[in-house]
Amino acid sequence: MAGPTGRGNSLGAALNDVLRTQVTPRHRLSSYGAKHWHAQLSQLTGTHRGYQALETAGLEIRPDTLIKWLSDPEYNVRSSYRDLIHTAYENVAVVPAEPIPDLVKNGQFEISGKVRTGNDERDRGTRRAAPLRIDGSRGDWSEIETLWLAGDLRDDDFEDRFIDDVIVADIGEGTDGWEFNGDFYAVELR
Repeated sequence: MAGPTGRGNSLGAALNDVLRTQVTPRHRLSSYGAKHWHAQLSQLTGTHRGYQALETAGLEIRPDTLIKWLSDPEYNVRSSYRDLIHTAYENVAVVPAEPIPDLVKNGQFEISGKVRTGNDERDRGTRRAAPLRIDGSRGDWSEIETLWLAGDLRDDDFEDRFIDDVIVADIGEGTDGWEFNGDFYAVELR
């Protein structure tokens, strides 16, 4: 039975695609686009979660002060308070990434596409050559997960880290390193 599959124009794109089928990446909620402190504060005070974010950010004001601020967008609010409002707003607007699950870190990866090591270049996952099989459990996922959680796991970074930290850990350096310079890849997770 086939497992989750990712596809992309590079190995990194296919890896990111399969990862996104398993967990939610860090992202910004589309409903949070306010720039002015007053609009941010108005949106935050409309939900319990927003009030919690203001409290967590350290905004401590009396209820009557809050009412004055909300009733007048031109009210002269200190910059330190505006900074706290902005921090609370960003904390609510950005949804953190889910951690990479063990299903992925311990998974068996089957990579189809052009693979080269030294003089050996093959289109893997065809009748002529089986997919490149990698045991994810032998790899070190710490750098990949750090980038993922920060929302900075770009396709080229994922490819580089996956080669260095997972492929090499499982099957070694290859003849002259590993190259994935094709224009289409599929990665199946088993």
